[in-house]
Amino acid sequence: MDVLGLARLQFASTTIFHYFFVPVSIGLALIIAIMQTLYVVKDKYIYKRMTKFWGKLFLINFAVGVVTGILQEFQFGMNWSTYSRFVGDVFGPSLAIEGLLAFFLESTFIGIWVFGWNRLSKRVHLLSIWLVSLGTILSAFWILSANSFMQNPVGYEFVDGRAQMESFSAILKNPHLWSQFPHVLISSFVTGAFLVGGISAWKIARKQQFNMFKKSFKIAITIGLIASVAVLFTGHKQAQFIVESQPMKLAAAEALWETSDDPAPFTVFAKIDEKMKENSYAIEVPGLLSLLAYDEFSGTIKGMNELQTEYEEKYGKGNYIPPVKTVFWSFRTMVASGTLMFLLSLYGIYALRKNKIEGKTRYLKWMVFAIILPFIGNTTGWLMTEMGRQPWVVFGLMETEDAVSPGVTFNEVLFSFISFTTLYAILAGVSIYLFIRHIKQESHDDDTPVTEDPFDKEETVVVSQ
Repeated sequence: MDVLGLARLQFASTTIFHYFFVPVSIGLALIIAIMQTLYVVKDKYIYKRMTKFWGKLFLINFAVGVVTGILQEFQFGMNWSTYSRFVGDVFGPSLAIEGLLAFFLESTFIGIWVFGWNRLSKRVHLLSIWLVSLGTILSAFWILSANSFMQNPVGYEFVDGRAQMESFSAILKNPHLWSQFPHVLISSFVTGAFLVGGISAWKIARKQQFNMFKKSFKIAITIGLIASVAVLFTGHKQAQFIVESQPMKLAAAEALWETSDDPAPFTVFAKIDEKMKENSYAIEVPGLLSLLAYDEFSGTIKGMNELQTEYEEKYGKGNYIPPVKTVFWSFRTMVASGTLMFLLSLYGIYALRKNKIEGKTRYLKWMVFAIILPFIGNTTGWLMTEMGRQPWVVFGLMETEDAVSPGVTFNEVLFSFISFTTLYAILAGVSIYLFIRHIKQESHDDDTPVTEDPFDKEETVVVSQ
């Protein structure tokens, strides 16, 4: 492995790890805001208990996510300074707004929410958690506005060999942004829903705080069903945009070497030979790819060999075919995880309507393991998005091999890779330990009716002291 390969591996590992926490923060913030809204509207203390229980998990996740995000930024100066210099004038406003507006909105109102219990009116305090949720969504938007420039460069001009922003409105109107952002956002809601649903299922199976976690499960599985359906539609729209903007990515996702017939078949399984540029074996569904791409059973899809010839004529000699196996199987893994989440959510709604959720022991066990499904879907979706763009780091403008910092040595990258990986492993262990400790500590029975809020009582004592 050379410097380029190791730098890419380090960036991939840190990004994947950081992205474990981002969708959890977005999804949990929304669910907690809904729970607290129910508390304010219905004035039932059980919803406040729910809000505080899940709020602690949100705070743990948010804290670790911030640390991993800060370390992530160091790599741009360490290993990718040429890339940073090339796109810095375009990325600068988006990243600055994300840090100065969205992140500070999150962190400020998280503080108000944590310390505002019994100090603010219920409605003002409720507003703070909704603003936290809005902040997490805005953070994702601004980060994706930068990422979308890498996928579909718009609103720039070349000045002294660097991309310089020409139109900020073009960056915000980037069609890739508006196909990617809804999909990422809704995927985050699914992630939060399955985390809450899985933990609630574990509690229900053990009859711990049954009423509270049954309500938590109902909220989560409802959001999970709605979002898992919506994520299929947003993913479909994003795929249709890729047909026009990055046809090579779509062809790689289908392991389509030669231009298809009309209509184009969808490949379910393929034995891919990247050296010979062919599939020795494939299972196909006739016409389905054209339906997915054009919403009708007609239309051809260009193959990678034809696109390679076109790209060489446009960009010069080189290999413009991405890692086909990685893109192909990442796409299918993402789709499979999304389908499973939809089916599990649908069955959960059915069990709740029949009022039999506590008796579905096997399903409850499945839901605990299903916590991992959205993380698999998010990770493989990200791999397909980024690997499918290769060899470009900025599509059509800069290749990945040209983006590495000049003069950086293999040993220097290896040292930072080992350091970051070790630190991330420690952070992962700490976050898992804190999650499990909190979940197990909250195991007392609180299903009996109460006439006063025990949280209010505890906090009043603290304030008076």
